[in-house]
Amino acid sequence: MTDFLEIYKPLLIYVAIVIATVVVLYFITRFIYQWLLKKEEAKFPGEKSTSLKLLKTVLNTLWLVLGIIALSFIFVEEESYGELKADFKLALYLGFLAVITIVTAATTNLWFKRSIREKIKQNQDPTSLKFLRYVAVFSICFIGILFGLLAFPSLKGVAQTALGGAGVIAIIAGVASQEALSNLIGGIFIISFKPFKINDIIQITDTLVGTVTDITLRHTIIRSFENKMIVIPNSVINKERLINYNLGELKNCKFVEMGISYDSDVALAKKIMQEECEKHPLILDNRSELDKKDGKPIVKTALTIINDSTMTIRAWAWSKSFVDSFELQCDVNETIKARFDTNGIDLAYPTRTIIIEKDTE
Repeated sequence: MTDFLEIYKPLLIYVAIVIATVVVLYFITRFIYQWLLKKEEAKFPGEKSTSLKLLKTVLNTLWLVLGIIALSFIFVEEESYGELKADFKLALYLGFLAVITIVTAATTNLWFKRSIREKIKQNQDPTSLKFLRYVAVFSICFIGILFGLLAFPSLKGVAQTALGGAGVIAIIAGVASQEALSNLIGGIFIISFKPFKINDIIQITDTLVGTVTDITLRHTIIRSFENKMIVIPNSVINKERLINYNLGELKNCKFVEMGISYDSDVALAKKIMQEECEKHPLILDNRSELDKKDGKPIVKTALTIINDSTMTIRAWAWSKSFVDSFELQCDVNETIKARFDTNGIDLAYPTRTIIIEKDTE
């Protein structure tokens, strides 16, 4: 046993130093992780990021890989030392490159988040900052990957071409699909021409209405009034004809329509609809000064359609916003129906008269 220790004493000391170094680095990484958590909370209060956990995992993996490579020196011949040194340098380079990329991307992302929050507090439009946040983080990660490719001789030419400038577009065009590119360009068009922005209420179809919550490089996210998150690719939403209720004037005109039977009193029905709309607290007086001078009513009513079994009466009810107009319509539908029942005005329903002819001799 003594002879064994005397022979292998240098190797055992080397192994102990390597293991101790890995353990020390592990605890240093843990200490730095806890310190960075406190710093992040102090500098970016309320912002939680998973990047620190990823950074901790990368560093611990790096120390483990470097330790394994360092221990491999005792198991190989001296002729292979050059290859192990090259592997050690490669792992060290890739590890620190990953750390720098993660730290830069995370810091940039948190800075944008804080700026967006400040914009929202000041009632300013944060759409451009939200989109630029995705662009900045994507660019940092993309450049980090390219510098990682430079470490591999077989991929060095591809990375150098991409870093040259024109190669970036060529690589994206070659790797990405046409649909992905159209979504990216669609997102740029949305940010540039602003057909809508964050927190706008838009209507894409008769049934799809909601609030824009986010615009990314690929898609736009809309929260419907049923609290469903709807993800629409930018290339699709750019082709749709949409209604933006926050673009320009916010006031909105809602058509309140009732179909009454032929036996009902049209004049009375118009009067009831006008009175119920005008006394609603959300009604907006949209008359001009000339209209007021001429004595025109706040809510206009008219017989618009005569169908096979109904007569449609419409009331033009104005409100301050789309949300108010929807609430107004729901309320007056109920009150108008109640007054119609009281005053003997029947809501129409389809009727058919069937005549049966009986043959007689």
